[in-house]
Amino acid sequence: MLIEMFTLQQKLNDETNGIDWEKGYNKHDRIINWRRCIYMECAELIDSFNWKHWKDINIAPDWDNITIELVDIWHFIMSLGLEFYKNNHLGSIDDIVDYVIDTKYFDEFCTDSIQPDSDDALSIINSIEHMMKDTLMQENFYKITDDFFATSIECGLDLDTLYKYYLGKNILNGFRQDHGYKEGTYKKMWNGQEDNDVMMKLLEQDPSLTAHTLYEKLKESYAALS
Repeated sequence: MLIEMFTLQQKLNDETNGIDWEKGYNKHDRIINWRRCIYMECAELIDSFNWKHWKDINIAPDWDNITIELVDIWHFIMSLGLEFYKNNHLGSIDDIVDYVIDTKYFDEFCTDSIQPDSDDALSIINSIEHMMKDTLMQENFYKITDDFFATSIECGLDLDTLYKYYLGKNILNGFRQDHGYKEGTYKKMWNGQEDNDVMMKLLEQDPSLTAHTLYEKLKESYAALS
């Protein structure tokens, strides 16, 4: 599963940013900063919890959106790893995966997930902020990966679930690019629902969907927008 996810991420980055994006620029000469992507997504992840002391203090965490945000963060962590390995001539995707498997929390991340507890929200937010701190402090790819696994475990995410929704989000990202995302013409809200939510519901309704059939179902839903 890890090899497939890293391979798909390399393909997506090559198609979206152009070959040699690992040098830090995309095909439009825009600077690529994966660390900024990670900590900005971490901030969005925190917003899925009721952290504000002045409003909505009794609202439960949005666990569905928490899963989406974690999957987004994983995209950027893998991209950071691919960039690190390419620039340091450290080997292939198989080598990256070997190091990921050796991280501290990976074995626990591979076990069945536990139901997250809303009462643990503050502890989870602290873990997210720890991942942000390590990202900002330029800690290496492996440390940030381990932070990600530790946080994901607290949020009730395991490897099988990450894999399922990563594949879904990978297809959605490709769909976005095919329908004007970079040009600014893509519609992210689909009749009152964000496209992420539509993708997740499609996978929940039929977990056996292939990449091709998921793309086609997204295409049908998008074409039916009012």
